[in-house]
Amino acid sequence: MNVVVCTKQIPDPANPGQLSPDTHTLVREGKLILDDSDAYGVELGLQLVEAAGGEVMLVSMAPHAEVSGLRTALAMGAAKAILVSDEALVGSDALSTAKVLAAAIRRTDPDLIIAATESTDGYTGTLPVQLAQLLDLPSVTFAKRLSVADGKVRADRQTESGYDEVESPLPAVVTVTAGVVEPRYPSFKGIMSAKNKPIEQLSLADLGIDPSAVGWAGARQEVVSVVSAEARTGGEIVVDDGDAHERIVAFLEQLKVI
Repeated sequence: MNVVVCTKQIPDPANPGQLSPDTHTLVREGKLILDDSDAYGVELGLQLVEAAGGEVMLVSMAPHAEVSGLRTALAMGAAKAILVSDEALVGSDALSTAKVLAAAIRRTDPDLIIAATESTDGYTGTLPVQLAQLLDLPSVTFAKRLSVADGKVRADRQTESGYDEVESPLPAVVTVTAGVVEPRYPSFKGIMSAKNKPIEQLSLADLGIDPSAVGWAGARQEVVSVVSAEARTGGEIVVDDGDAHERIVAFLEQLKVI
């Protein structure tokens, strides 16, 4: 089984992020790390190939040929990676990114494509289904449990009221939730071996993509402003003088809870 994991490299959340004053978008300079949400997909892919044979390949798009986050996933056990890096990609929206990743994935022959439900620096949650549409593959989303057998993928799809049991033929695109597995920590041996694992670096020209269709030139969305969230205020303390229940009921009616 060959598994492709879409792997995003993001600025370290431990450091305060900076926004560009011109575009109001996140500045992506310096070292990038593996998005925590993608660590679950990497781990799930590794467990699947350890049981059935095969390998895990990473596919990523990042500026400045940055590979730090990919090296972390390679140290976990992934076999190799594809990185798409091109100056013309700056400003790409979710759909443009999906088109780039789809073009890279077409160069492989995956049985299964795994992605997080959403990235922790963007939270659009739209890229995986766009990817499935572009690749003309079935999509299974919000998988909290996953198994592969007999050319099919079976998933427990998380819902507000529980979960649905979903089955799909392979190949397919699957998004996984946090907690689907427990990501392993890279061992020292894994960290050392990751330095020698291949990362194929591609440009838009390599993928046959017109630069005017991606980046700022092809973006279909624009961040017009960013404002700070309102500070939380202290809650109201209700002292029961015999009418506390009436005040609580009135408060719940105001919130339209009752």
